[in-house]
Amino acid sequence: MKKALWGSLYFVPMLAFAQATFTNLITSINNLKGVLQPVAAVLFGLAIVYFFWGVAKYVLNASDAKAREEGRGIMVWGIVAIAVMASIYGLVNLLSSTFGVQTGSLTVPVLP
Repeated sequence: MKKALWGSLYFVPMLAFAQATFTNLITSINNLKGVLQPVAAVLFGLAIVYFFWGVAKYVLNASDAKAREEGRGIMVWGIVAIAVMASIYGLVNLLSSTFGVQTGSLTVPVLP
């Protein structure tokens, strides 16, 4: 019991930060969205390249059944990756427009 009390006292200073405003949360979400959008674009591009790699493998190895099957599998997983990323992108945009999260550039803080 004493250890639990002392352990909970460790978190008492964090109560001072408990009264954060909602605008700070929106700003944090905006900053996170601004950082993750280029990463999502790169991943989307890689999924498209992966799909076309499967198309090339399927077409170039038309005589080899095993390589053709492998190319077909790559194409299927490429389409699945594109569909999942497109649906997540749409869901994120729907939620951000619903809750009023604005996109924009990051403002870098400067020291006085």
